[in-house]
Amino acid sequence: MLAGHEPRGEATARRQCLVTEILVVIVNYRTASLTEKCLEAVARERAAGADLSAILVDGCSGDGSVPQLRAFLEASDIGDWTELLALDFNGGFGWANNQAMLHRGDQLPPYIYLLNPDAEIEPGAISALAQVLDDHSDVAAVGSQLLEVDGSKSASAFRFPSVRNEFVRGAQTSALRRLLALRPSTIEIAQAGPVDWVTGASVMLRRDALRQTGLFDDGFFLYFEEVELMQRLRQAGWCVWSEPASRVKHIGGASTGIEESLRPRARPAYWYRSRKRYFTLARGRTYGLCANLAWLFGYALIGLPRLLLSSASRSRAVPKELDGMSKAGFWIRSDEAQRSAPSIGGAFGNLPSWSRDGHG
Repeated sequence: MLAGHEPRGEATARRQCLVTEILVVIVNYRTASLTEKCLEAVARERAAGADLSAILVDGCSGDGSVPQLRAFLEASDIGDWTELLALDFNGGFGWANNQAMLHRGDQLPPYIYLLNPDAEIEPGAISALAQVLDDHSDVAAVGSQLLEVDGSKSASAFRFPSVRNEFVRGAQTSALRRLLALRPSTIEIAQAGPVDWVTGASVMLRRDALRQTGLFDDGFFLYFEEVELMQRLRQAGWCVWSEPASRVKHIGGASTGIEESLRPRARPAYWYRSRKRYFTLARGRTYGLCANLAWLFGYALIGLPRLLLSSASRSRAVPKELDGMSKAGFWIRSDEAQRSAPSIGGAFGNLPSWSRDGHG
């Protein structure tokens, strides 16, 4: 062995013993069995030296998840460091994670690790993320490399959506993307470094950054909430990184029922509302309107004629896209321009704004 170096396994174990205190937040919604496996993987990381505790949030599953998970925790020493927080309302991904952080109040640890219940971390995944935050004080969020069940890489790091991308999305042809020299939405990461945003399926957040910007905007039910948060962090001067050394297997769509398939599926109505809210909060009502019109022009000029003339185009298109966009509305309502992001130490249990304004 070269002088000054140590075996990789010993270095990893030593690093795990040095990481900052971490709160793991897992939000379950009707995936109790997957959640148990997820927690068992987290327990192995804790046994290896990671200084962590966990809050297991149940988003009002109503399917017996709470008693099942309570029994699981009581039968295992995982219950010694994991708190079960059963919510009486299904407020969505961001709101449920907010409730866990608000529940901790002033006792919120420096790092908060959000992990999907349908994810299974590989050894060292949590400590690799914490190491990035330890080493880079300007990084507010760092995400893992997601893996498919077969071990192949899944999209994990991304560029922010843009008006030009919306025009291409409406046109529904990748050839136009190449013609406009638009970079892909996904980013391939070979080593740890800055990106626009990372998936919320496995991401570690810095408490002090959230104290500055606020938590998730609870006007989102599902989709785009992590994109908006990371845009807000970036605008406040923080960095977002991806760390491919943190590897996490992920079964996409387990709680939403929306899984990846070869043939596109119709998106739920809340996807379109969230998309519209993201563009509006990110850069204002004018930008949100421009994004909507860009999609509409792309669809009217290129997308619709292609759908009418080509069965191949119809087979590749997302079903009922025009219907979804139209129902969400092209004009920007005043409430869609109002951010609703609670602050650390704020009140626990307030319903999300999307449920109060009637546009969930």
